[in-house]
Amino acid sequence: MPPLNALRAFEAAARHLSFTKAADELFVTQAAVSHQIKSLEEYLSIKLFLRKNRSLLLTEQGQAYYLELKDLFESLHLATERLLAAGAKGALTVAMPPSFAIQWLVPRVNQFNQQYPEIDVRIKAVDFDDGFLEDDVDVAIYYGRGKWSGLKVDKLHTEYLTPVCSPMLFNGSKPLDSLDDLKYHRLLHDSTRESWKSWIRQFHVSGVKVEQGPIFSHTMMVLQAAALGQGIALANSVLARPELASGRLVCPFEERAISKSSYYLVCHESQAELGKIATFRHWLLEQVKEDQDEDLS
Repeated sequence: MPPLNALRAFEAAARHLSFTKAADELFVTQAAVSHQIKSLEEYLSIKLFLRKNRSLLLTEQGQAYYLELKDLFESLHLATERLLAAGAKGALTVAMPPSFAIQWLVPRVNQFNQQYPEIDVRIKAVDFDDGFLEDDVDVAIYYGRGKWSGLKVDKLHTEYLTPVCSPMLFNGSKPLDSLDDLKYHRLLHDSTRESWKSWIRQFHVSGVKVEQGPIFSHTMMVLQAAALGQGIALANSVLARPELASGRLVCPFEERAISKSSYYLVCHESQAELGKIATFRHWLLEQVKEDQDEDLS
């Protein structure tokens, strides 16, 4: 086989009858195209181009070779388009924590289905994100610091941690006017007590019994407990948004902390711009952008 880069340079130069235009198309220098053509002519031991009156002409053998290669390059282009078109259809498996699926993605899936009916989204709930995509997963949403090697990583939202509770607590006998009033209420914990400990240290709140209060293994559980008036939860701003919008939960204070962790969209680096994975990735990032635009408006 002749060197493929040289064939590509020859096809472009022969089509344009210009080394300069071929270089522009291939995003290389004119000298690089000239070098590739020279190497191809040496490989074939055949002169492919003639320069005459500052114009570039194909030799008879070069013309015949170009016509053969032209059909081959067109066939390759069509084969690639058909492959990509096929890859843009079918099932797409997306793995993510169940709380994110329920609170953020599931309400939006119908929009994706309407825009791309040829792609069948399959949501797989997972409770861990070890940075390894299983063979049956095309795209995943992980929660963490965004450091997963070998993967294409897109940060979704800037996360805020803020206390939330049921409006019923404002009608109770315990005050809820300032951060110091947290000591009169039960704290609800998501997985561990560390989030509340860090939040209270950041805002210098004293007298709060952080070591007390129930611990829930999923965010949805702690949000549900808060909505039922069982205490005050420290909520992720993205996941709590539906309950805050409906009025089931309210933010008793203005203070909020930026979370060190966020949700990230991840996929294999080599597949980020291919087929249905690229379609879903661009759609989801656009949804996040609309969310952020709403927050700013």
